[in-house]
Amino acid sequence: MRFRGGVKVVAAFEASKGLLILLAGFGLLSLIHQNVQLVAQEVVSHFHLNPSSHYPQVFIQLAADLTDGKLWMMAGFALIYSGMRLIEAYGLWNGRRWAEWLAVMSGGLYVPIEIHEIANGITWLKCVMLMINLSIVVYMAIVLRHSPANQTFEAQTR
Repeated sequence: MRFRGGVKVVAAFEASKGLLILLAGFGLLSLIHQNVQLVAQEVVSHFHLNPSSHYPQVFIQLAADLTDGKLWMMAGFALIYSGMRLIEAYGLWNGRRWAEWLAVMSGGLYVPIEIHEIANGITWLKCVMLMINLSIVVYMAIVLRHSPANQTFEAQTR
């Protein structure tokens, strides 16, 4: 089928997001029983940021408010989110229609949030993220429209 290569690119993108979030979750777990505020101050210092400026100060304050319970909860959410991304990637890679629907719906959920963020202040990163997400949602919607309802890629290529 003509969309197979593009869908595999989307699958690889989703898998990379899932793995990145999974690593972040493990990173959160590594902070349990640590002085997270001190770690945050070291990160700010390492990147030569001014600790008294607004964003580094917010980062340090958020770190100071973290407890082991909050870290476990955030790591749990990271595990659930990464699991969803990896399941979606598996389904897309193997040509599952449910994964195509999941890609459209999950990607579409972020569009209003991204538009709201751009309305609050345009940055190139926000614009790039919106364009990537919109591209994936539109592409997957096209794939859904052109693929038979109960057929996988493997059945279509035979």
